[in-house]
Amino acid sequence: MEQRRNIFFYYKKDEELQNKLETLFDLATENGFNIVEDPQNANIIVSIGGDGMFLQAVRKTGFREDCLYTGITRSNESGLYCDFNMDNFDDMLDTMRHAEMEVRRFPVINVEVNGETSFECLNELSVRSTLIKSIVIDVKIDDMYFETFRGDGLIVATPTGSTGYNKSTNGAVIDPKIPCFQVSELASINNNRYRTLGSSFVLNSDRKLSLEIIQDGNDYPIIGLDNEAYSIRNIHELNITLSDKAIKTVKLKDNSYWDRVKRTFL
Repeated sequence: MEQRRNIFFYYKKDEELQNKLETLFDLATENGFNIVEDPQNANIIVSIGGDGMFLQAVRKTGFREDCLYTGITRSNESGLYCDFNMDNFDDMLDTMRHAEMEVRRFPVINVEVNGETSFECLNELSVRSTLIKSIVIDVKIDDMYFETFRGDGLIVATPTGSTGYNKSTNGAVIDPKIPCFQVSELASINNNRYRTLGSSFVLNSDRKLSLEIIQDGNDYPIIGLDNEAYSIRNIHELNITLSDKAIKTVKLKDNSYWDRVKRTFL
């Protein structure tokens, strides 16, 4: 990894953290890395914080495929995306200096709104009502009508996002080596008029999921993209596919995805 030497640090600025980071910056410089101020000049992007900060770092720097992302947690934080802690920063630098290091590739979903604007998600997309009433969504798979959902909303999660909001709704935890995405319900209504599958379902990487918002007053649903909310006017249809893009992260030895799942939940 000799060619990867430019590091950009993404973190929330505060004086206490800045003082702690000075030591890390010095250590990075001593090991031959260059700290850059513009993420476009970086080939390594490091977030300081938990999973939320990692997701922000990926989003704010444009879901770049030509660089490595990695996350560092602080002592009171944990993260399924973050392999490193402030206390083992030197391990991270040592890992990045060696060509034999392992790199994970996390799938990304693409979301097209009304056939126009496109967004990317590393974790999940959620669609929820902004009104105190249920939202109605026609669900199509590869342009084939599947069901009409009525309830609080729907979540579409990547495999790595399956441990977040998706898991809290009893969705399955998916191995990130499986190229797929998962659809989970939020408080669905099932009666003689509305009938849904009533459980999460998983779609292969070549599937297209279409969510058509029924215009009955819920014309301005909240669209959650990872850990950011967007209020987009007059949403008629969302087309969701698994992107060809993958986010690359550094993998510590003996710290697989399932090691982190076990450590976090069991």
